[in-house]
Amino acid sequence: MKRAPIVLASTVLGTAAVLGFRAHPATLQTATAATSTTTTSTTTTASSGSGSGTALGDPESTRYGIAQVRVTVANGKITKIEAVQLQNGDPHSAQISSSAEPVLQQSVLSKQTADVGTVSGATYTSLSYEASLQSALDKLGYKAPNGSTASTDVSQLQ
Repeated sequence: MKRAPIVLASTVLGTAAVLGFRAHPATLQTATAATSTTTTSTTTTASSGSGSGTALGDPESTRYGIAQVRVTVANGKITKIEAVQLQNGDPHSAQISSSAEPVLQQSVLSKQTADVGTVSGATYTSLSYEASLQSALDKLGYKAPNGSTASTDVSQLQ
């Protein structure tokens, strides 16, 4: 019974310390090449009807920022995807985008389509990445081997 006031006081102090804790935002490298400029120009170097070349996808805006990708197609295959810009409105969004981008890139390269599904915990990044990629593939006239296409409607992400 003599220990009860000590335990009670320790519990109150510990709880107050936890509630008073303020974390500092982490400094993260972002997976973006451009942070404040939205580029809408398209670089397409496609041979007639072959579905080859390089194209810049449309910038897709979400509440966490913009996603935009550049894709290279050669001999009817997706050979390179570059994230020109990904969501980075805050450190948490930047971290999510940085983690999701390599997964999305690998999925696209292995499946040869923009319709690869979402990365768990990165829904906004995944859907906007796929929409930008699909717009770039459309500019090149690329058709996925299985005929699939990613949705380009990201209006629900606003």
